[in-house]
Amino acid sequence: MSTGPLTFLPDMGLEAAAHAMAERGVSGAPVVGEDGQLVGIITEGDLIRRLAAPSAPRAAWFASLFRAPESEAARFARVHGRTVKDAMTMDVASVNEEATAEQVAHIMETRSVRRVPVLRDGSLVGLVSRADLLRALIIGEGGTTAPRSDAEIRRALSTALRARSWFGSQLMFFDVADGVVRLHGFCGSEDIRRAFRVRGEGLAGVKRVKTEFSAPPPFLLGAR
Repeated sequence: MSTGPLTFLPDMGLEAAAHAMAERGVSGAPVVGEDGQLVGIITEGDLIRRLAAPSAPRAAWFASLFRAPESEAARFARVHGRTVKDAMTMDVASVNEEATAEQVAHIMETRSVRRVPVLRDGSLVGLVSRADLLRALIIGEGGTTAPRSDAEIRRALSTALRARSWFGSQLMFFDVADGVVRLHGFCGSEDIRRAFRVRGEGLAGVKRVKTEFSAPPPFLLGAR
């Protein structure tokens, strides 16, 4: 995560917040109270929504009858308010400091958000952005060149493959020599071949992955 992110107080003016975001080159920032507790998040999407509102077509009278008064009021306040607390998003998905990169990525994917605040007892301690996840991916297991013996690579790959259903469905094998993984056997699925190769390339210590797969003969019904 990134520590010391740009933050705003709820009563800060929107123009000042927009200027600060542009100056820092960020597309969103957490909103915290005087006690450091997270109360919302303001994004460029919130600000663009405000700019676009005047040119948006007015809803038909009949259609407005089916809209909840509360949602209409909330939209009006977000579009016409002058402070951060008026335009911010209050339904914020956050994590604690023990959250994994996978958990943060899942929140970003399911909630369609670009950043996730990190809290400790409700107080903001950092922010994880998509850029942070990309950096973690680059320097993660697949990006390390730490020395590792062939036996260690073999054990790690064996453990990783046993957890994948597609591995047991094929007659595929591997061996390791001088950090080079050789994948071979019968496999008729290009997707499974690619997944097998990617799993090998993602292990620390692997220098290269060679694939020598063959299409399964007809009598091997299990090797589809």
